[in-house]
Amino acid sequence: MKLYPESAALQLEFEKVKELLVAHCQSNFAQEKASQLRIHTHKKFVDGELRQSHEFKQLLINGIYFPNDYILNLAKELKLLSISGAVLQGEDLIQIRKLAESIEKIFRWFNDERKSAYSGLYEIVKHTYYEKAIIELIDEIIDDQGNVKDSASEELKDIRLSLYRKRTELRRIFDRIISKLNKQGYLADIEESFMNGRRVLAVFAEHKRTVKGVLHGESDSRRTAFIEPEDTMHLNNDISDLENQERKEVYRILRQLTSRLSKFADLLNVYHTVVGEYDFARAKAKFAVDVNGEFPIVHDKAFVHLVNAYHPLLYLYNKRASKPTIPVSISLDETKRILVISGPNAVVKR
Repeated sequence: MKLYPESAALQLEFEKVKELLVAHCQSNFAQEKASQLRIHTHKKFVDGELRQSHEFKQLLINGIYFPNDYILNLAKELKLLSISGAVLQGEDLIQIRKLAESIEKIFRWFNDERKSAYSGLYEIVKHTYYEKAIIELIDEIIDDQGNVKDSASEELKDIRLSLYRKRTELRRIFDRIISKLNKQGYLADIEESFMNGRRVLAVFAEHKRTVKGVLHGESDSRRTAFIEPEDTMHLNNDISDLENQERKEVYRILRQLTSRLSKFADLLNVYHTVVGEYDFARAKAKFAVDVNGEFPIVHDKAFVHLVNAYHPLLYLYNKRASKPTIPVSISLDETKRILVISGPNAVVKR
């Protein structure tokens, strides 16, 4: 859009206003949208944006809860979801679940009464839908901590059961060895440790040749040697093999789940945009609260009627300085088309 004069945006300090708006945004989507904001002249677009800001402002000042709790920046994860063969990790899937959960809460929030009362905000989510299968697919495989559940596959369940038994047996044998070597005075204060993924004994260096097993290393002072007991080597080998099987099965399950979710990639991108738009509306509302902004009536013709108006940056500056801001009322129409400002508070209309 062409401005007259061309420096109008600079003189009005539009960029500074945008910076204040960006500061209220929580998501990357909203921050990017606020920083790229430009002056619009299409009445329908402007009316819609103003209505959303006004409606969210009413929610804020009246203390009405709106379900945009999660700060979600999932552009990278959603891009991976649309790539064939990609694998999302458990923590990524938890974030996607939160995205779907946010949309579910938003749809539940908009009952028939609120659809009418907050029609501008409802417009953001009006043309999409909630797909419950997304959460169901994730809940079937992933727990609250982002870990793959034992029940995700029979093979994984069997592997983890075997691991539990082997680790229990290892712990029993290890405790017996520690008790024996402690009585003989062979072990350092820490008694045991893990090296190279193996459970090892912390043996005083002078006794390292007495204890049968594999030497995995020594402390920096060389006073302590880390030895894997001979009696536990087969168990450590079994556990290492089972852990490798577990990793492979978990990877297979995550890859399969990612593939199943990929059919919802486009829908999830829409969800991501929706929660970003609500974050943007919230940011505008918070800025409106900061500057005592009101919901204006916009005309599609050359007409201006401002009542007790002031520049928002001037108001904020004076507020910080505990100074009053003197407002001004201005009317311009077909009969009064020129406003001459000759100095502070000196206004002439023609």
